[in-house]
Amino acid sequence: MAFRNSLNKVTLIGHLGKDPEVRYTPAGDAVAEVSLATTEVFKNKDGERSEKTEWHNLVIWRSQAEYAKEYLKKGQLLYVEGKLQNRQWEDREGQKRQKTEIQVNQIISLGGMAGRQKEATGDDRPVVPPAEEEDIPF
Repeated sequence: MAFRNSLNKVTLIGHLGKDPEVRYTPAGDAVAEVSLATTEVFKNKDGERSEKTEWHNLVIWRSQAEYAKEYLKKGQLLYVEGKLQNRQWEDREGQKRQKTEIQVNQIISLGGMAGRQKEATGDDRPVVPPAEEEDIPF
């Protein structure tokens, strides 16, 4: 049964928690996995400034994974679009595991690009190397 009028879309702006880890499938497709932190700043019930950070698992495929491997670094500020996907498996001890991931379809660097935004769209556009990375506490 197909459902109409539904949408699975995620839009995030956050900082990379580590450098992307890239591996290759048996078919030769590149896949990068990396975590992205989004932080909400708010006043708590005592009126004091508080922060809450959420971590998101990103999965990036093919030419975008190659872009991530080459140009994305820990602490970098990114705009990311994709869709949510839940993955289930059984570990070596027989325990059922589940992970929620964002299958990325668009990445835009929001910092460290010498004033330019570079989009990784999955096509063969030339890539502009990032400028020096700022000191971000990650």
